[in-house]
Amino acid sequence: MVNAVVVYESIYGNTRAVAEAIAEGLGAGDVVSVRDAASGIHDAALLIVGGPTHIHGLATASSRRAALEAVSEDGADHVEPGAAEEPGLRSWLRDLPRRENVRAAAFDTRLDRSPWFTGVASRAIAKRLRRHGYEVIATESFLVEDSEGPLADGELERARAWGADLAQQLG
Repeated sequence: MVNAVVVYESIYGNTRAVAEAIAEGLGAGDVVSVRDAASGIHDAALLIVGGPTHIHGLATASSRRAALEAVSEDGADHVEPGAAEEPGLRSWLRDLPRRENVRAAAFDTRLDRSPWFTGVASRAIAKRLRRHGYEVIATESFLVEDSEGPLADGELERARAWGADLAQQLG
């Protein structure tokens, strides 16, 4: 069994669903919203961090507000509780305590388009994890059909398989 924590930021629930599927694939592990992840990650053997891709990278306070304003104009009600609250993933990663030689993985959700057009938030997450001493063993993108979702067909199964692969890498 892997001692893992999956930390995620989600606006519309897609990234949360992927985080939960990854934990299922691991066979164990806590799934925690970035707003609730202030503690409890310090003893994890594997830290998995994910968020949505906004404007070619990590979400910002202004990109979250813009996403939420677009939803409120549509009258949609599928927004994650606290989606506009801080800390977001960007500031949480900035304040993450340094941990040497702890394994980590990064994932994102993004539109099902070329990464050249969409950007890839997992790259920015991995870069920040490395700055804090983590050994990043994998990154992955999971695809959504539209900016608000849903996830593309088969993505939750792919997330479970990725979680299982991470667990296997840890032995």
